[in-house]
Amino acid sequence: MGGRQGDRVRPGGPAVRFAANISILFKEAAFLERFERAREAGFTAVEFWWPTGERLDEVVAAVEDAGVQAILINFDAGDMPSGDRGFVGDAARQHVFRDNVPVALELARKLGCRQLNALVGHERSAEEREDQLALARENIAWAADQAAAVDARILIEAVNTFENGPYLLHTTRQAADFIRSVGRPNVKLQYDAYHMQRMEGNLVATLREHCGHIAHFQAADSPDRGEPGTGEINYPYVLGALEQLGYDGWVGLEYNPTTPTTEESLRWLDRHVRSNGGRVKDLAL
Repeated sequence: MGGRQGDRVRPGGPAVRFAANISILFKEAAFLERFERAREAGFTAVEFWWPTGERLDEVVAAVEDAGVQAILINFDAGDMPSGDRGFVGDAARQHVFRDNVPVALELARKLGCRQLNALVGHERSAEEREDQLALARENIAWAADQAAAVDARILIEAVNTFENGPYLLHTTRQAADFIRSVGRPNVKLQYDAYHMQRMEGNLVATLREHCGHIAHFQAADSPDRGEPGTGEINYPYVLGALEQLGYDGWVGLEYNPTTPTTEESLRWLDRHVRSNGGRVKDLAL
C-alpha cells in the first residue's frame, strides 16, 4: 500500500485517520518488528495491548525506530489468552491494576501517548455486580487522577460477552453510565464497532447519541472480526457518519486478517481511500 494512512484531509470537516493495532495485526512478525511493518504498510500511528514478554525499553525503542506515533495503549489486563479481561472490579486482584498504573503511565509518557484503555474485568455474580462496579469506579477515579497529572486520559470500553465472558460493561449505555459515575473529565469512552455490533447493533444511532464522549473508535467486521468488508457492517456508512458527527480522533484497526498476510488484508483500505478521493465518502445522514 502506498501513502500515509494518517494524512487524508476532508475539506470542511475532520479526516478519518487510521491506526494499526499491532497486537492483532502483523502477527506474521514478532511483536517488536510489527511497528516497522506498520510503517512500511503506510501507517503513521499504532495502538497496542499491554506488552507481554518484551522489555518496555525495547518497546519504546521499536516505536522510535519505526517513526510511528503510539496513540493508544492498554493497561495490563492479565493473561488474556487464558481469559483474563482486567482486574479493576475484582477486589482480590485490584492490586495488579493499581501496581500497573504508574508503570503504564511512565511508558505512555516515554511514547508521547495520551490515551490508555482500562479493561474493567468480569462480573463475578449478579449479586456482587453493584459492589464490583463501585470498586471499579473507585479504581478508575484513582487512576484518572494519576493520569491527569501527566495530561493523559483513561478510556473505558464495552466488549461483547460471546468471546469475553461475563464482562462487567457490555453495552454502550453501561459504559457511558459508568464513565459519568466516575466523575473525572479525563475518563472517556472507547467505542468498538465490532463489539457493539455483536451486542446491540444500531451503530450510527448510538454514535449520534454518544459521540461527544467518544475519544477513540475501533473497527473490525462482524461476526468474525475480520477486516471491514468481510462481514455485515457497512463501514463506508458508519465512518461517514463518524466524520459528519465531528469525530476528530483515530480509528484503530483491531481485526483478525482473513488473508495470509496483514498487508493483503489492507486492500480494503486502499480501495476505500482511492474510491473516495482520499477520504470517507460524504453521505447525507
